[in-house]
Amino acid sequence: MLRWDVKVLASELARLRYLEGHAGARAPLPPDPVRMALTSRVCRQADIEHDWLHHWCGQLRMAPIYHRKVWEDAFVVQVLWEAGALEPGRRGLGFAVGREHLPSFLAGRGVGVVATDLDAGDKRARGWVETDQHAAAADPLFQAHLVTEDAFARLVEHRAADMTAIPTDLARGEFDFVWSICAFEHLGSLEAGLAFVTAAMRCLKPGGVAVHTTEYNLDAAGGTPETGPTVLYQRRHLEALAQRLAAAGHRMLPLDEAAGSADVFDRFIDMPPYPYHAWSLGPLHEAPHLRLALQGYPTTSVGIVAIAGPTPP
Repeated sequence: MLRWDVKVLASELARLRYLEGHAGARAPLPPDPVRMALTSRVCRQADIEHDWLHHWCGQLRMAPIYHRKVWEDAFVVQVLWEAGALEPGRRGLGFAVGREHLPSFLAGRGVGVVATDLDAGDKRARGWVETDQHAAAADPLFQAHLVTEDAFARLVEHRAADMTAIPTDLARGEFDFVWSICAFEHLGSLEAGLAFVTAAMRCLKPGGVAVHTTEYNLDAAGGTPETGPTVLYQRRHLEALAQRLAAAGHRMLPLDEAAGSADVFDRFIDMPPYPYHAWSLGPLHEAPHLRLALQGYPTTSVGIVAIAGPTPP
């Protein structure tokens, strides 16, 4: 009952901000992007209410609600735009794309895409296949509201790829950008994820940009899941990643945690039940979901941005 009451109150706070146009369906969707000089960054309420995110929500045809998955898509696109990677003729490589809308969005802007996912026959893909989050071919990635069929067929290639063993022909330094959205925390261990981010830099041209999102444990001093189906990164792990990338000749942009934020939804930790759960007390409106309790840890999304060195490693 207490959990229910807390979620009802949080949902009502969000509803009031939606009515005021800070976010949601009433929020204005600026026609032009806003340069923010984003670096590596933790998800936050202020971003959900900012024009930069509202613009990309309009372009991606999604509502700017208080949900970290909305933030992740917008963050990736904002970073790519600021890097000049959304221009026609650019070429990007996506890892573990599942059924993301980004391949269609990118192709709609004239960008070539190689969209990869784990082979459907790999036993590690079973859970994603069963929950309809896996794509074994390009067709499920096509979004008619974002790109024409002709442009999609011409610009989007789908292929199988294992993030723990990136195919050699993809690691020749030929891409302007690479991306992954909440994927490398599922590789089995903290180390496997960090190794993937480092190895993926080999896919980039000199000066190319890598942008990844992953799960972030906000408790920097406590423990964290280090192995298993989902691991949670802490600040010290990302600091170690920055050092590893620097040693390989690359540069990870500094992590902005917005420490001490007073915004209420940056202090609200969402917990079950979620809207898709059956609940005897009736329908439950969407509560803010920028932070959540994951395996007992306060968790949010973090975006990592890295720039490839002047020569491929």
